[in-house]
Amino acid sequence: MAESNCTPVTEFSLTAFTEDPVTQVILFLMFLLIYLVTILGNLGMMALIKASPQLHTPMYYFLGNLSFINLCSSIVITPKMFIDILPEKKSIAYAGCVAQVFVFDLFGMTECFLLAMMAYDRYVAICHPLVYPLVMSPKRCFQLVAGSYLVGLTNGVGQTISLSNLSFCSSSVIDLFFCDISPLIALSTSNTTLSLIVLRTAACLLAFPSSLVVLVSYVAIASAILSIRSTEGKRKAFSTCASHLTTVSIFYGTALFMYLKPSSESSREADKWVAVFYTVVTPMLNPFIYSLRNKEVKEAWRRLTTMK
Repeated sequence: MAESNCTPVTEFSLTAFTEDPVTQVILFLMFLLIYLVTILGNLGMMALIKASPQLHTPMYYFLGNLSFINLCSSIVITPKMFIDILPEKKSIAYAGCVAQVFVFDLFGMTECFLLAMMAYDRYVAICHPLVYPLVMSPKRCFQLVAGSYLVGLTNGVGQTISLSNLSFCSSSVIDLFFCDISPLIALSTSNTTLSLIVLRTAACLLAFPSSLVVLVSYVAIASAILSIRSTEGKRKAFSTCASHLTTVSIFYGTALFMYLKPSSESSREADKWVAVFYTVVTPMLNPFIYSLRNKEVKEAWRRLTTMK
């Protein structure tokens, strides 16, 4: 269809998980519960870190920002998703779609870099403990976190600009429950060269280096832990990074499965549930992972709840 005959899209249609009314109600209640737990869990983690002096360390400074990112991402994605489960027409305005792309790509890339900074923090703590206070000074931690947000902002702005150059004529149906740049590029009827360049550049120059930092850091950490002679020493060293390693595995595992596996018609329903896991479930799990597997967090919570 020629661009001159293209009617600008004012809203997109989102696809449903199921058409069965009973299943829709169950999903609505389930996602609503997940959303409430996510909000309370991440707000609780942020408040606990703020109120507990013993948690005023680089590791928990990063964790507090991770909770903030999970909170913001969940607010942008989850409410619209469970609200759209019940109505027959599931749509999102063009402006709302652009906003979702911006915020999702901003906080998604910020989380990639923040997880990399947390891996680097654990590397310095375990492999170079004597210089840890100097290397991970408050000023350095602030710079690392600010840099993560700046990279995320750059990615969000870049993806949004590339989206604004796309035209949508033949179809406005997004085969997903939220607006992501990849299905929008596939849906566009205009030249997508610029959008693909921006997307691939972000993956190569931003996402790949952050994952490489995580990989190299944990290879060095594993090597250092294995060199410890005592079993107790190995256990203590591993316990300091077990929570973060779990979070990293879930985040990168689901993201890699979603974006790197070959696409096919038969896998679209599975793709939706994988997307649910890394956009909805993971932000809920992170506070519990750090609470249940971290003695310092449990001790801080015990002190806070027993204070008179």
